[in-house]
Amino acid sequence: MASVPTIPETSSHLLAEFECLSPLLSALRLDSSRLKCTCLAVSRKWLALGSSGGGLNLIQKESWKQRLFLTHKEGAISCVAFCLHDEDYIAVATSQGLVVVWELNQERRGKPERIYVSSEHKGRKITTLCWDTNTVRVFVGDHVGKVSAIKINTSKQGKATTAFVMFPVQIITTVDSRVVQLDYLDGKLLISSLTRSYLCDTEREKFWKIGNKERDGEYGACFFPAGKSCGSQQPLIYCARPGSRMWEVNFDGEVLSTHQFKRLLSSPPLPVINLRADPEYNIACSSPQSLAFPRLLYLSDHCVMTWTDRGIYIFLPQNVQVLLWSEMKDIQDIAVYKNELFCLHSSGKVSHLSLLTVEKCVDRMLRRSFWGLAAKICCLFQNSVVLCRARKVLPVDKLEHLKSQLDLSTQSDIISQLEELISKLEPLDSACSSRRSSISSHESFSILDSGIYRVISRRGSQSDEDSCSLHSQNLSEDERTKEFSAHQDEEQLELDSVSHASVVVDTDRNETFLPFSIPLSFRSPSPLVSLQAVKDSVSSFVRKTTEKIEKMGTLHVNPERARLDNNDEEQLQLSEVTANVITHPQEEEMALQSQSQEENYLKDLQVATKEALTRLQDPLILLEPQCLMEVLLNWIPFLEDAFGIKVPSISEDSSCKTDEESPLHPEVQQVFEDSMGTDSDLTEDDQRPVSRTNNENDAVNNKQGGTSDGNTREGSSRNNQIDKMLYQKEDRRETAFSQSFQSYSPCFIAQNMKKDLVELTTLCFELKVYERIQVNNEQHVQPDTSCALTCQFIKDYFFLLDLERLKQCIIISHSNHPQIWETYVEGLKELTLKSPVTMALENGDMFKTLKLLVDLGPWDAPVLLAHAQRLYEKFGETSLRPLIKFYPSILPSDIKQICKSNPEHFLAFLDSLIKSKAEDERLSFLRSLLHPESLRLDWLCLAVSHDAPNAASTRDAQGNPRPRSHLFTWGYNQLILLLLKLPADTITKEKMAEICKNYGFWPGYLSLCLELDRRAETLTNVVYLDDMNLLDGERGAVPETVEEWKFLLGLVKSHHSSVLHPAMQNGDAVSNGAPNWSNCVTVENVALVLAKIVGPDRAALLLQECGLMTELSGKFAKVCEILRIAEKRQRALIQSMLERCDRFLWSQQA
Repeated sequence: MASVPTIPETSSHLLAEFECLSPLLSALRLDSSRLKCTCLAVSRKWLALGSSGGGLNLIQKESWKQRLFLTHKEGAISCVAFCLHDEDYIAVATSQGLVVVWELNQERRGKPERIYVSSEHKGRKITTLCWDTNTVRVFVGDHVGKVSAIKINTSKQGKATTAFVMFPVQIITTVDSRVVQLDYLDGKLLISSLTRSYLCDTEREKFWKIGNKERDGEYGACFFPAGKSCGSQQPLIYCARPGSRMWEVNFDGEVLSTHQFKRLLSSPPLPVINLRADPEYNIACSSPQSLAFPRLLYLSDHCVMTWTDRGIYIFLPQNVQVLLWSEMKDIQDIAVYKNELFCLHSSGKVSHLSLLTVEKCVDRMLRRSFWGLAAKICCLFQNSVVLCRARKVLPVDKLEHLKSQLDLSTQSDIISQLEELISKLEPLDSACSSRRSSISSHESFSILDSGIYRVISRRGSQSDEDSCSLHSQNLSEDERTKEFSAHQDEEQLELDSVSHASVVVDTDRNETFLPFSIPLSFRSPSPLVSLQAVKDSVSSFVRKTTEKIEKMGTLHVNPERARLDNNDEEQLQLSEVTANVITHPQEEEMALQSQSQEENYLKDLQVATKEALTRLQDPLILLEPQCLMEVLLNWIPFLEDAFGIKVPSISEDSSCKTDEESPLHPEVQQVFEDSMGTDSDLTEDDQRPVSRTNNENDAVNNKQGGTSDGNTREGSSRNNQIDKMLYQKEDRRETAFSQSFQSYSPCFIAQNMKKDLVELTTLCFELKVYERIQVNNEQHVQPDTSCALTCQFIKDYFFLLDLERLKQCIIISHSNHPQIWETYVEGLKELTLKSPVTMALENGDMFKTLKLLVDLGPWDAPVLLAHAQRLYEKFGETSLRPLIKFYPSILPSDIKQICKSNPEHFLAFLDSLIKSKAEDERLSFLRSLLHPESLRLDWLCLAVSHDAPNAASTRDAQGNPRPRSHLFTWGYNQLILLLLKLPADTITKEKMAEICKNYGFWPGYLSLCLELDRRAETLTNVVYLDDMNLLDGERGAVPETVEEWKFLLGLVKSHHSSVLHPAMQNGDAVSNGAPNWSNCVTVENVALVLAKIVGPDRAALLLQECGLMTELSGKFAKVCEILRIAEKRQRALIQSMLERCDRFLWSQQA
């Protein structure tokens, strides 16, 4: 037997046919000349084969036995598609242009039933079907370019709903030529026609043309979803181009680059492996192939597949590589699921191929005992088999066993090739080759301070047998554990003779262990060196930590710890490094005093709170702002006494300050106390408000008389105190934003008392009482100072504020200071820091986080707002749309604050929220959201200024409308129209009309002018817009009096030259059908409308008065004559009907 040629380059994958489906087709009687297979589709469970007789065969892939048969009397089956997220639904297109949707009812073990039949495309050839990836909706494209959507109402939603509700077919668009391919992903529909590709946002009803250059022929396009390891990266789009090229397009429809595969396809084709024939490979290179890819299909995690009449091509488009191409003739269609390919040939034959790595294909052959074929594949692809990654599937002993199964007399050449191949095999973790070493090509390492080498693997995990992962193969977890244990045992036995390296293993990263027996130059010469490095690192850490703690002045290391000798230091554990506060009998006594004073403070606060609430019961105080402010000013010092800056105990090094020195809180010290959770060196004096009495000052000073340090300012003058207060006031703006939150109460508060405290504290915030208790009781402070004071008050008393009222107050009263909102959100984040939703969000999976939010609900609105903020910061606009399900816990005002810097994101949320309601409920729902009413103008300005046409395209230099500019596509057109339809007073309508005019939204401007009875202005703009459709009776403005007709005719005559200009193209928008620009506003067209409304005779008299009869053509005279004849016939018909009625009535009397 001749030797097998070797493929020169490293080809990692191949196509293999392990099963022949010809017996299956024979059993289904689809192999005759009368009846043959016309289309196919595949899912996880089913293979669907449509026939020319109108039958659809559904076969289970697991056993190829159990099947369903669905009949169709509407003609042969032309297209079929499974709903991949719910395999119980399948869409079928027939040759007559009908679309039938079946529900298989496999879960209930019922009979399949038709749940929808669409005749929207009747009489046309349906070219493609595509299912929505989230809902039960199917998209249909035909040969004239029409694309429609069929939304299915399933039996899973209830029998009553299914019986009485049928959603109408939605027309998506009509493109310029035959639809070649449809694809759908994340709310966007990709349409590929004979001339170009289009991207459609089905939720926002927007269309984009992809690229500027057209093409001529069948070229496919598909979405390329972002991989699991890509985080928040958006999907891509690939569009086929002439000459073996592809466009790489982002998810917004912008072309990023063009990939050329023409020269890469000059390599010889790889053979398709099957069990009936030996693989054949021609080493001679072919010429570069200039191909047109009729379809593009996404395959596995990295690949895009296509085919021609010559073969199958699989690309890695992101790397601009050809994974493989193999010859296969007469392919009509291909259906894919993961790494499985089902090919339909022109003859009706069906092939089942699998995309596998070379080593997995060989392994399957070995398990089926195809020894000769397995050996030939090994020799043919020996450049892939020898690599170390193949050792996981093909170890040396397997190849040796393969060699032993070959016949020496007839297969000697293959045996010799196999022996040569085995001699070249690389071990599983070979380190001898710099290019393929597990360290250099798959791993990296870093040296820690202790001398420990941390090995980080970049290998992917081993996939299952049937997967088509292109990542490097890796060891399983059990095998790595055994290997690690074996190396540890070997170290114990040969400790003196083998050098070791310390390896830190991070199991969460699925890292590969570095074998200890490999002699590498970077390893330490002996275990003692590593141990010494560990000891030095720990000692250095202890020393640095101690120095930092001592510098902070609040934590101290136990003196006994400092007297440890070097021997004890070696046994020191990192967990023993603690920040023990020096405790002495005097300090314990002072702590008890502090605790008793804390109780007194709460008792005083409770009395003051009851008194304040009693006074607030008086309507004369409650309804008088000045009196209300006075009550709160008298109460808030007691709140500051109890919770201003709360400390659990007083240390020996605490400083003593006078009351006048501390009108502002020392925020920096509070940050350290909250973060470390330790005792503070602040005195009780710092907790007192400015209004503290002299007796209280004396008591505190007596208590702290012996504990002052260098910072103590006893006996300082009044001038120095004022200087210090002013200095702290200036510094307050810088420190208020860095202060930590008092998220939880520092001590136990009874529920009833806490309810009263929350009410009064929130009222203090709403009335800005904190600004009145500052230096000299200032009533008016600078904006920056006011913002800093507000932030500090929120942080100090966050645990005593009603978070919902706090949010509303910030939105209404502090909208000009984004720092206050950021402070509020920061506090909410701190409250939810330990939430399981926060933990899940750190893993980077948005959908799991949203599911967890739903499962753990219901939530308090402020807590939900914190999670929404985190989601937006991590995933951006894509995370806002799913939040509509949490309405009314999350309001549009909340989302507007969250994405204040990106108002277009807020519009996307608002648009999705309104569209989530039924169409007849949207107007009333939108009205319920507009509180206060001034939001309407703000939202209208946002809607007309984002995702809108260029202002220069809608208005000329004088501010007048440009011709046809009212036909431009507006991204938020539905939202704008709903805002304009809402009831409003005259002033609001005038403001809205001005907004529409300034931004060029002419449909809204015209409707508002009609409501405001500005008929002359309306007619003037209609003339400028140059569209006779605006003068019809239903939607447009029709002159109602003779004076208005004269005004319109005179205006048309004066602007006749301008309206004859060619109409502007409507940007890149795609209209449903071919637009008609022939109905321009001319004298003759207006005269025809006049004749239809008032009659030809009256119209002629009016035109003569205006002197316009000379500008009319013969068409006007003919139309007038036809109108006269029609009017006579109508009169005659009416007369005849009246006579018959009269005769009938007389006959009844007789």
